[in-house]
Amino acid sequence: MRIFLIAMLSIFALSSPAFADNGLVSVKSAHDVKETADRLEAVLENKGMNVFARIDHAAGAVKAEMQLRPTELVIFGNPKVGTPLMLCDQHAAIDLPQKALIHEDAQGQVWLSYNSPAYLAERHQLEECAAVLMKVENALSSFAAAATQP
Repeated sequence: MRIFLIAMLSIFALSSPAFADNGLVSVKSAHDVKETADRLEAVLENKGMNVFARIDHAAGAVKAEMQLRPTELVIFGNPKVGTPLMLCDQHAAIDLPQKALIHEDAQGQVWLSYNSPAYLAERHQLEECAAVLMKVENALSSFAAAATQP
C-alpha cells in the first residue's frame, strides 16, 4: 500500500501545472482576480459543488486602512467527496472544505492556487483514499483550467 501511495504522489506531482514544496498547485490566469474568481465560482456551481464563501482580502485590508493587491479566497466543497477523506483520517477536516486563492503578484500576474491532493495525502496519511484523491486532483485541475484559460 505504501508503494501505491508513493506512486500516486509522484503522479500528482508530475501532472500538476506547478507543484511547490509548500503543497500548493498554482496556475497562471489569463484574467484579472475578480474575473478568475467569478469564473471559478460559476464552474464550481455548474459542477454541483457548494460554494460556502468568497472572501475579498483586499477589501478587508482597505477597512483596516492598508493596501493589498487583489486577493480573493473561494471556499468550496461537496460532502460526497470530503466525507470519504475524513473517514480515512478525521484530521483531514482541518483542510476541508477545499479553498482556492486567486491573487495578483507583484508583477501583475494573476494566479489561482489550491492545496495539492498529494500534500493532503502526505499530511494526513490518506493511503486508503488514493482513488478519491485522484478524482479530487482531476476535478481541481479541471476547475482551475476553466477559471484561468482565455
